[in-house]
Amino acid sequence: MIWAGIIVTAIGCYALKLIGLSVPDRVLTRPLTQRVAALIPPALLGALVAVQVLAEGQRLVIDARLAGLAAAVVLLLLRAPFLVVVAGAAVTAAVLRLL
Repeated sequence: MIWAGIIVTAIGCYALKLIGLSVPDRVLTRPLTQRVAALIPPALLGALVAVQVLAEGQRLVIDARLAGLAAAVVLLLLRAPFLVVVAGAAVTAAVLRLL
């Protein structure tokens, strides 16, 4: 039964990719399509960050991870380099977990 699921999923992924490749150029060059395509990656990244920071299983959790995210936002607003942002978020979360 598992192999049937794997095969059906593989066929579905291939079909989805084939459909994406067969979209006419006139659809892809529309301004609305380009604006929507430009907004999808940041929206997905934001959703991923929210789930990783605020969720634990099926529960909503507010803990040191949220403070780490807040520290990262502050450092990004201050235009800190990426490694400084990551280190600052990690240190903030680690210190709060120690306390």
